[in-house]
Amino acid sequence: MREQLLEYFEVLPAPLAVFLVATLPVFELRGAIPAGYAMGMTNPVVIYLLAVAGNFLPVLPILLGLGPAERYFRRFSFFDRFFTWLFKRTVSRSEVIRKYESLGLILFVAIPLPMTGAWTGSMAAYLFKLPLRLAVPCIILGILIAGLVVTLVSQGVISLWN
Repeated sequence: MREQLLEYFEVLPAPLAVFLVATLPVFELRGAIPAGYAMGMTNPVVIYLLAVAGNFLPVLPILLGLGPAERYFRRFSFFDRFFTWLFKRTVSRSEVIRKYESLGLILFVAIPLPMTGAWTGSMAAYLFKLPLRLAVPCIILGILIAGLVVTLVSQGVISLWN
């Protein structure tokens, strides 16, 4: 799938591609940073900053728009089932946020694993009714930490498997 994504974005300048990949759910900066290196970018600071900025881009629209979107679309049975499934899945994967609130949200976003990150963390912050003034800084800090971890792994500075 990574190769297909790279093919899709290869027509764009590499910095723009890194930024855009980081905005996507599932890929986020976990996919954007390695993609930057795969596209020939060599400056880890530039890759990191582009990926962090791209990963943060959807956060405010999710936090501010999810409530109104949910209220509107739940009127339709298909979307009601979809939101029920999505929110159940998000809550089941975010027990750390329920338990530790702001610290849990930071850790949840910071751990660069599938189904964690800024998208799911933003949905979880909405579901657990964390105030915006608390959720945004926690998500930003989590993104910064995740970007650092992924950059260090991509650079070979740290290894996840020994």
